[in-house]
Amino acid sequence: MGLQLRSYQKAASDAAVKYFLEEDKRKHKYCGGVLVLPTGTGKSICVADIAHRLNAPVLIFCPSREILLQNYDKMEKIEKGISTMYSASVGQKKISMITFATIGSAIRHIEEFDVFRYVIIDEAHLTNAEGGMYERFIHRREDRKVVGLTATPFRLERDTLKFLTRTRPRIFGKVLYVCQITELLSKGYLADITYYDLTDLNIDNVRSNSTGSDYDDKSLIAEYERSGFYDKLFSTTMRILHPKDGTRRNGILVFTRFIKEAELLKDRLAKEGVKSAIVTGETPKKERESIIEAFKSGEIEVVTNASCLSIGFDYPELDTVVLAAPTKSLARYYQQVGRCIRPCKGKRAWVIDISGSYRRFGKVSDLKIGLEKPNSELWAVFSKGRKLTNTVII
Repeated sequence: MGLQLRSYQKAASDAAVKYFLEEDKRKHKYCGGVLVLPTGTGKSICVADIAHRLNAPVLIFCPSREILLQNYDKMEKIEKGISTMYSASVGQKKISMITFATIGSAIRHIEEFDVFRYVIIDEAHLTNAEGGMYERFIHRREDRKVVGLTATPFRLERDTLKFLTRTRPRIFGKVLYVCQITELLSKGYLADITYYDLTDLNIDNVRSNSTGSDYDDKSLIAEYERSGFYDKLFSTTMRILHPKDGTRRNGILVFTRFIKEAELLKDRLAKEGVKSAIVTGETPKKERESIIEAFKSGEIEVVTNASCLSIGFDYPELDTVVLAAPTKSLARYYQQVGRCIRPCKGKRAWVIDISGSYRRFGKVSDLKIGLEKPNSELWAVFSKGRKLTNTVII
């Protein structure tokens, strides 16, 4: 297999392979390494290269059916017949030298995976280090080594956003490689985004929930009603559908907090002759696939979802995201913006925010991952010098 890797992809692959193959000198067991690669960098290419170079059984965990299929399909295009899938959600349970799996399916037959010393976890920030399926699976074999890939190396723990290597307990204890968003933008590997802040909400009026990790639903709805949020969402969407320059947008993806505003928007758009659709966590698989295909073909102009398309929705041509889901979660904000950051010829990407998230977090291109202090081993996420992780969310 001869892969043409970009410089950052090769650097990430080299770091992972070195970690997997080096003599194990870990002070604490099961503290794996993490590769930080921004959305749109081609993580599946890195996974394929790492798996091929190890020349040993490799298990790749994916958090959802969609991401599993994307990673497997990429591997098949690179070298057909070299891998299999093990997941009830895709209707296949086969184990081979390179196996793509979901943790829920693998954990039910955990003994069948004892052959795998090397484990790769995609979307590593979603792992639960304590008392979860990943902990049980990883701990089953004492010499097991784990590498995680993520664009958002942090987790919310109550009211604090913690860097992935600074959680207690943890699966990932070492940062193996970091690719900064600014590096990719400077080389044209990501789409440059224009942000529009049209927020009328006064987030100061909204209470936090009981854990402090996000906004209280009842309080947020009250602010929606006070500020005319539902009308704002409709009028903003209509403005995007008819921009002043007359250029048609290539799909509008709207993120909402609740299903209510999605339904209200769909009904009002229908009265204006605009075809739209709603995707939720309860949308049947075939219906969801049909909606996404119609969206990509242009038959459906607007798709509204309650954050269920923030991960694993691969549509490089998408050029417009509307943020209508107020959140304290940097990861959720980043993933939503990331839906339109993938490059495509002639693309002019827009992020239109009516939720206040842009004011809270700023441009994703301003995010930087680095050491908290010189000569420190503690990692953090910064935005224009302001530390966002291991700091209480207010």
